[in-house]
Amino acid sequence: MKYLYLSLLMVFSVLMAKAQVSASGMEAPGQSRPWQTSELLEPGELNDLITKNKAPLVLNLGSVEDIKGAVHIGVVSDTANMAKLKTTLAAKPKSTEIVIYCGCCPFGKCPNIRPAYKALKDLGFNNIRVLNLYVNLRTNWTTQGYPLAKNN
Repeated sequence: MKYLYLSLLMVFSVLMAKAQVSASGMEAPGQSRPWQTSELLEPGELNDLITKNKAPLVLNLGSVEDIKGAVHIGVVSDTANMAKLKTTLAAKPKSTEIVIYCGCCPFGKCPNIRPAYKALKDLGFNNIRVLNLYVNLRTNWTTQGYPLAKNN
């Protein structure tokens, strides 16, 4: 019985460690994450910037609702939307503060965040933040009462 209890405790500990990794915006083992932890932006921080009318350029790279003030690009796994991303930024200075999000699913499964981040880096943008929607937009933004665009 003692060994069963210890085994269950170890399984629980491993699961909690994985949950903490996901909650920090980091990837599970085996997943690459091109952005630095310092490039993550917490939802509450972006909400504060929006409230103070100091929001950076926010780009929605997914199929989820638009955050208030966001430019809807759409899923960048679609080549037309990747082209739209590049066209949207063509005239912007490389120092433009940009926040990207998808929000369809956890980072470890998201088909849009990594290619968009890489494309922005390849285009020379150097002030990119990734909105830390480590579960999804609904959980980490909407249920917190943070604003969506009025047309949603």
